[in-house]
Amino acid sequence: MTGSARRRSGDSRYGDQVPLVAAAVCPHPPLLVPEVAGSTAPELDDLRVACDTAVRRLLAAEPDTVLLLGTGPVTGPIRNPAIGSLQPWGVDLDVPLVSGQPDRGAVLPLSLTIGAWLLARHDPRESATAAQVSAVQVAADAGPAELAALADEINAAGDRVALLVLGDGSACRGEKAPGYDDPRARPYDQRVATALAEADLDGLLDLDPVLSAELKAAGRAPWQVLAGAARSAGGGWRGELLHDSAPYGVAYFVASWERM
Repeated sequence: MTGSARRRSGDSRYGDQVPLVAAAVCPHPPLLVPEVAGSTAPELDDLRVACDTAVRRLLAAEPDTVLLLGTGPVTGPIRNPAIGSLQPWGVDLDVPLVSGQPDRGAVLPLSLTIGAWLLARHDPRESATAAQVSAVQVAADAGPAELAALADEINAAGDRVALLVLGDGSACRGEKAPGYDDPRARPYDQRVATALAEADLDGLLDLDPVLSAELKAAGRAPWQVLAGAARSAGGGWRGELLHDSAPYGVAYFVASWERM
């Protein structure tokens, strides 16, 4: 069934307009890219498989727009053409937001660079709806009002929007972790994992920004935008946690959300 046919026949329970239709949550470590990981690439094979599954499910919702959402230096949209680079991580590899576009323009932060790389493994232009791809970044220290406004903007981005949300959990899971060891990290990550698994909007919206920053959890702001957008879109949501690990002292979650 094409996207237009699905809008005519299958989405009447949501009214004439269906804003957010699906979401995928993935982490954004540079090591996800095998060229960056080198000989250690197999260590994250399970994580890559989970991310691929989440992205495939996202595209299966037949969105008109796939919106990448991740942390960046400021809050706001990133206009095409845009490109990210993995040169800071030792690999001469550029990742465009949309393949085939000019290699100049806006610069993608790491989160959206990895998101564009993940999405390029499943070219949305080859899907039934030939989804458009766009991106928005959110400042790591964004407050509730800023996050709520961004969530509303996402639902105004089109009739059928799918979110690919990029964000890591705490970076304090052990003495070799980037943020060293913090006993608060594991309970924090368990709370996030449960909220993602259950599509618990309140559980994500209630994450403490101060604690999140202290634990170096890069996903806090994007996760809360996701929760706000899901609430603004209305309807019930079903979540599934596809992956939960902390191989290098940083928590990585992969989740898939769909409408009930």
